[in-house]
Amino acid sequence: MVKIGVIGCGWWGKNLVRNFAELGVLAAICDSNVETTKKLSELHKVPSLSLDEMISNNDIQGVAVAAPAAQHAEIAKKLLKAGKHVFVEKPLALHIHEAQELCDLAHQTKQVLMVGHLLQYHTAFLELKRLVHEGRLGKLQYIYSNRLNLGKFRNEENILWSFAPHDISMILSLVGDLPENVFAVGSHYLSPHIADITNTHLSFRNGVNAHIFVSWLHPYKEQKLVIVGDRGMAVFDDGQAWEDKLQLYPHQINWVNGIPNPAKAEAIRIQVPKEEPLRLECQHFVDSITQNKKPRTDGNEGLSVLRVLDAAERSLRTGQNIQIQDNTPAYFKHESAYVDEGCEVGPGSKIWHFSHILGNTKIGSNVIIGQNVMIGPNVKVGNACKIQNNVSLYKGVILEDGVFCGPSCVFTNVNNPRAEIERKDEFRETYVEKGTTIGANSTIVCGVRLGAFCFIGAGAVVTHDVPAHALVVGVPARQIGWVSHSGERLGPDLICPREQRQYRLTATNQLEEVVDDNHSIKQTVTTET
Repeated sequence: MVKIGVIGCGWWGKNLVRNFAELGVLAAICDSNVETTKKLSELHKVPSLSLDEMISNNDIQGVAVAAPAAQHAEIAKKLLKAGKHVFVEKPLALHIHEAQELCDLAHQTKQVLMVGHLLQYHTAFLELKRLVHEGRLGKLQYIYSNRLNLGKFRNEENILWSFAPHDISMILSLVGDLPENVFAVGSHYLSPHIADITNTHLSFRNGVNAHIFVSWLHPYKEQKLVIVGDRGMAVFDDGQAWEDKLQLYPHQINWVNGIPNPAKAEAIRIQVPKEEPLRLECQHFVDSITQNKKPRTDGNEGLSVLRVLDAAERSLRTGQNIQIQDNTPAYFKHESAYVDEGCEVGPGSKIWHFSHILGNTKIGSNVIIGQNVMIGPNVKVGNACKIQNNVSLYKGVILEDGVFCGPSCVFTNVNNPRAEIERKDEFRETYVEKGTTIGANSTIVCGVRLGAFCFIGAGAVVTHDVPAHALVVGVPARQIGWVSHSGERLGPDLICPREQRQYRLTATNQLEEVVDDNHSIKQTVTTET
């Protein structure tokens, strides 16, 4: 049985404590309020631990964090580094870079990172989402949500950050995309620096628009989500009894003489199971751990919500419409691969399983990077290169376009390394010109230059510069012939058997291509260092 700890046992955290206890997985609690923890510890018969004790306790596999929002990122980071699965109440963090760091860390450590967007676990919302995805409402046109109440007033965050994350999460889930533009307005009444009321407008690239109205200065409680499609409408009203929480309105708009006319229909009650959303959410966290599956509201989902919140906050401050840039890379990266911040990867490139691209590395377009490849930092890889499994390209390596690195080939960057002696200032550059092929299990000792279209045989150890088009093999590598642009070995006639290109040797024993019938000669390669 998985064991779960809870950090933060206050206004909302006590509900997490209760649910994990009822699920039979509660192992410990943590809160700065000694009186609170004493009561809960006695009630649920679990120990009260300090934060450090919770982090270091090896019997606890997962931890739910319900501390103040400003502490979410710091606590979650410590827990992930300690090998814990983490469930963070909304918001995931207060800054995008913190949330991104948590997502990257969870990926590295292979831990579950889940965000408490509670309404994604409400049975009425799950049914609403099913109706939308099945096309019962037709094409989505407009979504609006009201989340209104009197209190609970907060000093550490405004109403936008307190109330809106749930609605943003639901809207993003229904639309299936981030908005392109965000515009928000708000009012301050109780404090000059904390908004009490905000209205946020979202516009999406598929034509859907949405707005979110939140307030803790409202005479009554209202939690309502309205979905408008071109073939029907639906209302999720969490303030209603269970039988009325979700209603479908099959209204139609009929066009008569170019004028729209409403064709109203009676609302249809949609029956949903009566289950506590928080119980389902807590169970989902446990299942994500035991079944090793991605949570519905994982770290990346929390990051998307945070990006919208951040844009809305900036719009509140500036009064301007904020564009959200599409961060979807134009290249493919397997979910187990990792690309550090500051790297550039060109369009059409593919990075496969368990590969790691370190900081400030530049990868060109249409590059294929195989499994378990490490590149960087500060490495340059040209366009259309192929880097096979188990290759490491260290700092100082530069690949021009079209270089092939065979499986498990090796590059070095220091001639006389010692584990206990720092020699980073002695790194030597290895320059690989375009079209070069480096065979499997070969070793390229640092400080050499491999000429364009040369061919390094499998298992060779290269200790000196290699001329363009040269074929080298052995330990240490020695030249045994020449190859054409297409990698075919040239015979005595120096004619490529594949492409019929004709070559000749110069007086300095360099290979050049014959480019016309008059035997005018063109230097094979011109490279830039």
